[in-house]
Amino acid sequence: MTLHCEVTGAGRDLVLLHPVGLDHTFWRSLTPAASRSHRVLAIDLRGHGVSPPAERGTSLDDYVDDIHATIARQCKGAATVLGLSFGGMLAQMLALRYPKDVAALVLCGCTGGFADEVRPVLRERGLAAERDGMEAMIVPTIERWFTPAFRADPEVERVRQRLRSDDVVSWSAAWHAIATFHALPRLGEIAVPTLVVAGELDAATPLAAATKLAESIRGARLRVLAAAPHMMQIERRDDYNAAVMQFLGEIDG
Repeated sequence: MTLHCEVTGAGRDLVLLHPVGLDHTFWRSLTPAASRSHRVLAIDLRGHGVSPPAERGTSLDDYVDDIHATIARQCKGAATVLGLSFGGMLAQMLALRYPKDVAALVLCGCTGGFADEVRPVLRERGLAAERDGMEAMIVPTIERWFTPAFRADPEVERVRQRLRSDDVVSWSAAWHAIATFHALPRLGEIAVPTLVVAGELDAATPLAAATKLAESIRGARLRVLAAAPHMMQIERRDDYNAAVMQFLGEIDG
């Protein structure tokens, strides 16, 4: 599938993979900083933004194959791949499925896999939207993603509007795919510089899960952002950008 991709800047390729339900525009605080030193490719995943919709039964491999095709088409070689939440899961799978695509990883607000008892809960987030529409998804999603004090911020309203306009089938397809995610047994195969960024107040990905992810990848570093929730790139944008840019500067050295 041909994905929409916004390209800015020049230098080493940096691929950005967004969370479920959002799109490439929600990197707009990171992109200006990163594009001063990198060629930044902000991708709309299948079923998101202006990329084609996802169908029922879309697998994690399908999403990863889309990203691989985009890198093959847009990049000069292996790229640094940054993913947050769903995007971070796909970044892990890309590194395992297509290791030549990935020069380094930045994995944010994500786990390496889910316990079996959690998988029905994840699928239900898709099924609930099919039953009740996207409007019913907004409040619980915002509660998982942001701290109470930040929920009146205009950026959160922009997130609400994006969720409200999402395609129900594509949203459900993504959650059903997420429910199958389990990369932990193979993470030891990853051999590129890796930064794991965790939010201290992340209600969606507990710190213990991010810690286990970092411990499972050889040489990975863990950076915990104080007072940061799941959508750390929005609510704690300055701290988030500083952590990412420091890592990029170190590996590009």
